[in-house]
Amino acid sequence: MVDPRDIRILLVDDDPDILEIIAYNLKAVGYQISTAENGSKALKKAIKEIPNLIILDVMMPEIDGIQACERLRAVPELKNTLITFLTARSEDFSQMAGFEAGADDYISKPIKPKVLVSKVGSLLRRLEKDVNNLKIVVGDLILDSNTYKVIQNGEARSLPRKEFELLSLLMSKPGKVFKRDEILHKVWGTDVIVGARTIDVHIRKLREKIGNECVETIKGVGYRFSE
Repeated sequence: MVDPRDIRILLVDDDPDILEIIAYNLKAVGYQISTAENGSKALKKAIKEIPNLIILDVMMPEIDGIQACERLRAVPELKNTLITFLTARSEDFSQMAGFEAGADDYISKPIKPKVLVSKVGSLLRRLEKDVNNLKIVVGDLILDSNTYKVIQNGEARSLPRKEFELLSLLMSKPGKVFKRDEILHKVWGTDVIVGARTIDVHIRKLREKIGNECVETIKGVGYRFSE
């Protein structure tokens, strides 16, 4: 289990009151918290501190959250940093745009402190990896690249290589919709020519083994892993 005292979180919002409230509640759990008032300062702090999680407001002056996320994702040292957007429900925020910018999740505000802490805890459980960064944990599902096995509710399941790689891709960013072309490129590569039905067949086999509710079909777009 991740120890909150070992976790560095960077909060980015141009509203000082929101920064204060969120920082207070996360510090109470034990997390190490730093703050930034805009995307430019966030980029500088993130490169200096290499946080485990960045909570990033969408609507900010100078550089908005989407732009800041894209720049953060361009920094190699931050490749393992989780990024979640913080967005007001009334804002015109496209979840698809956020995920395409490189975000791992999003949090809607206003949000109750206990719900916020729970949401952050759920996000950080994705950091529960082995020393080789070869393990992904989402809910009751553990994917271990050392053994090419999936453990669900304590029960180990062995998957063929391509099914495993497909699941690994989907689990890497729960909630993100992976387009079919992206799946083909990342799982099968550009050197192998496969038909569009190949993805459907592998998805069907995955669902037979880990349950239909884990992998959701987005008609006309692709698939996503649901927590």
